[in-house]
Amino acid sequence: MLLRGLIGTVLRRIRLGQGRTLRDVAEAARVSVPYLSEVERGRKEASSELLGSICEALGLDLIDLLSEVRFELETERLAQLASQPRTIGFTALAQSELAPRPSLSSSGGVGLHAVPMVAA
Repeated sequence: MLLRGLIGTVLRRIRLGQGRTLRDVAEAARVSVPYLSEVERGRKEASSELLGSICEALGLDLIDLLSEVRFELETERLAQLASQPRTIGFTALAQSELAPRPSLSSSGGVGLHAVPMVAA
């Protein structure tokens, strides 16, 4: 998803969470209702000045908006990674091809096998 889409999604979620209308926030931010709607739908890329005005109208610090957008980006990225096969280099490996994890022994230590060292 584009950054402007994520910003719009977060702005809309915050506005709706406050129980406010587009008109109310647009008037407080001194922008038109259609323009704010386009920003919320990710169709317009808002300038930093406009984002500052919208945040102020919502009683929100710009850093808080950006933190929410970062959270959305991380969530989206984790979802993408979870849906993809694990890769090493350029070759995708099936789960059955991966080396097994070391098992814990009854004493809580990791059960690893000793490998003799051979002098070259």
